[in-house]
Amino acid sequence: MKHDSNIDRFRQEDAGALLVLWAVSIAVILGIVALSFDFGRLASTQSELQSYADHVALAAAGELDGENDAIIRATAAAANLISDTQAFGSGAKNLTGPTNYTLDFYDTLPASDQAAIAAGLTTDPNDAIYARVVAVPQTVNFTFGAAFFALTGNAPSNNQVSAIAIAGFTQYACDVTPLMFCLPSPTFTAAGHVGELILLRSGGGGTSAWGPGDFGFLDPAKINVSPNGPCAGLNGVKLDACLIGAEGSITQCFVQRGVDTEPGQKVGIEDAIFNVRFDIYKSIMNGKKNDTDYPPAPNVIKGIVPNNGGGGGPQCVGGNPQPSSDTLGMPRDDCFGSLGCSRFGDGDWLTGRAAYVAANYGGIDPHPTANSRYEYYKDEITAAGGGGSSQSILTGLSETGRPQCSNNQSIDPDRRVVIAAGIDCNANPVVGQTNNVPVKEFYRLFLTEPVGNDGSSPPTLDLWVEIVGSAGGPGAGTGGTGGIFRDVVQLYR
Repeated sequence: MKHDSNIDRFRQEDAGALLVLWAVSIAVILGIVALSFDFGRLASTQSELQSYADHVALAAAGELDGENDAIIRATAAAANLISDTQAFGSGAKNLTGPTNYTLDFYDTLPASDQAAIAAGLTTDPNDAIYARVVAVPQTVNFTFGAAFFALTGNAPSNNQVSAIAIAGFTQYACDVTPLMFCLPSPTFTAAGHVGELILLRSGGGGTSAWGPGDFGFLDPAKINVSPNGPCAGLNGVKLDACLIGAEGSITQCFVQRGVDTEPGQKVGIEDAIFNVRFDIYKSIMNGKKNDTDYPPAPNVIKGIVPNNGGGGGPQCVGGNPQPSSDTLGMPRDDCFGSLGCSRFGDGDWLTGRAAYVAANYGGIDPHPTANSRYEYYKDEITAAGGGGSSQSILTGLSETGRPQCSNNQSIDPDRRVVIAAGIDCNANPVVGQTNNVPVKEFYRLFLTEPVGNDGSSPPTLDLWVEIVGSAGGPGAGTGGTGGIFRDVVQLYR
C-alpha cells in the first residue's frame, strides 16, 4: 500500500512543471534564433545582388545615348566598371563581368512599375533607352536550419536569391534657342568642324525642302516655354519673336532623344527676329529697341551703315540698309566666293580676314592669335574693355562696333551665339511638323552677319553661322544662349 501511495504522490506533485515548459520554449526560441541567422544570410545575399545589379544597370544605361555604338559601349561599361562582393551565399566570391548577370536592352517600359515587361526588347543601339540586368541566382545553404529541416523531414526551399534592375538614360537641353538644322552626314560633329561656316536656310514643309543645312524650329506646341522668363504669357508671332530674339530664361528642357520640329519657313518669322542681336530693330521688332529683354550684343560690327538719327537721335539701321563704305562685317569662308562650297564651308577665311583687317584696322591685325571668327569677335570685345564697356571697338569709321540704336547692351559676348539641334534628316525624315525626332548633338553657332531674307511670303531666311563647338554639356554664357545640359541616368525598377 505504501508503494501505491508513493506513486500517487508523484502523480499529484506539480513542483518543477514550469521547467519542462521553459525547456521546450528555450528550444523553440533557440531554433527561431538559429533560423533567423540563416534567413538573415539569405536577405544579405539578396541585398548584395540587388546592389550589384543596380550599379551594373546604371553603368550600362549611362552609355545609351542613341549612337551607333551605344550598346557596345554599354555592354563594356557594365563588364568593366562595376565589381562587388557576395559574402553570405554559398561560395563567397567577387561579382564582376557578364558571368554574374544577363544584360538586355529595351526601347520602352510599361506605364506601371507593377506590370510585367512583355515587349520593347531591342538590339538597335539607336533605340535602346533602358538596360535590364538580372543577377545570376545564388544559393544560400542553411546551416542551423538544416537540423530543423532534418527533424521535421522537410527539405529546405527558397534558398536561392537573385535581383533585377532596370536603368535608363535621358539627355536634357534646357534654356536653348529652339532651333534645329539638318546635318550633312550622320558623322558630322561639332568638335570636328569648329571654325567652319554654314549657310543655314529655312526649310519648308515638304521633304524636298529638308536637305543638309536647312533649319527649322523646335517645340511647335510651345510647351517648353519657361514660365519664369520674358516669353511667359505670349502667343503667336510675339512668342516666336521672343523665343528667338529675347535674352533671359527662354525655354524649359528638351529631351535630346526626341524633339518636335516645325518648318523654318513660316508666316511671322522674319530676319528682324534674329537681327536684334546686331542692333537692328525693324519690322516686328521695331518697338523692342529699348526693351531690356532684347539687347544687342556687345560687338555688332556688320558692315552696314546706320541711318543718321539727327538731333542726337539713335543711329539705327533702317528698312533699306546700306553697306558701309569704310567697314566690313565678318567675312565668309573663302570657298564661298570661289563657288568651291555651297552650304558648308571649310574654315579657311584667310583672304576675307585680310580684307576685314584692311578695312577696319588699316591693315594691321590687332588679334593675330585668333583663329576663328568667333575668337576674333571676342578679342575685339576684350580689347575695348569687355562686354560691360561702351568704349568703341572701331575708331574714326562709320561703325563704332558698339550698339548705337538700342539704349541697352548685353554684357554677354555669347549674345550672338545660338544653340541648334543637329538632326540626321536622312535617317529621320522631317516633313513639316514632325514629332519625336532624335538629336545627334546640340551645336553652338556664332552668327557672323545679320540674317537676310528673299522677300517671299513666308520668307526664306539665310543664317550664316560659324561652328563654335558642342553644347552637349553645361553651357557657357548666359542670356538663353549658353544653355544648360543634363545627362540623367536613373533606376526605374
